Amino acid sequence: MIYLVTGGERSGKSSYAQKLALELSDSPIYVATARKWDSDFQNRIDRHQQERDERWTNVEEEKYLSKIDFSEKTALIDCVTLWLTNFFVDHKNDVHLSLEEAKKEFLAIAKQQNTTIIIVTNEIGMGVHAETHIGRKFVELQGWMNQFLAENADEVVLMVSGIPVKIKG
Repeated sequence: MIYLVTGGERSGKSSYAQKLALELSDSPIYVATARKWDSDFQNRIDRHQQERDERWTNVEEEKYLSKIDFSEKTALIDCVTLWLTNFFVDHKNDVHLSLEEAKKEFLAIAKQQNTTIIIVTNEIGMGVHAETHIGRKFVELQGWMNQFLAENADEVVLMVSGIPVKIKG
């Protein structure tokens, strides 16, 4: 079963996804895709880790989610935007290469047996038009990946002001 939880920044996506994971499992996996860019971001990571109790197994993986054994488990992947950023930066802003590699990784984890995957993503293209060429390229990458994930998800929930709105499944 694959759940996709999407919405704007601070819409309640992560809280909803964590609650769902705990409803589905007594011991879910939390997969953090963030790259530690600086000390401020490390502080944010530390704060988020402290919000999760002993029921959670924390795994950090910046790009290659297929290295993780999700079989027979419930896992929360948070988040696609940071995960795509890692591909985008490493591939020197190549949208096509980043998209293909991310799709390949997703398909590899989707094939694992008896898994429940909850994926958190952002709808970054719903706001102000990106100012820079690179920003616009990233919005394209994020939008195309979100479409791919939604197409392959069993259930899609759009978070609006903390309220989950089921849009698929």
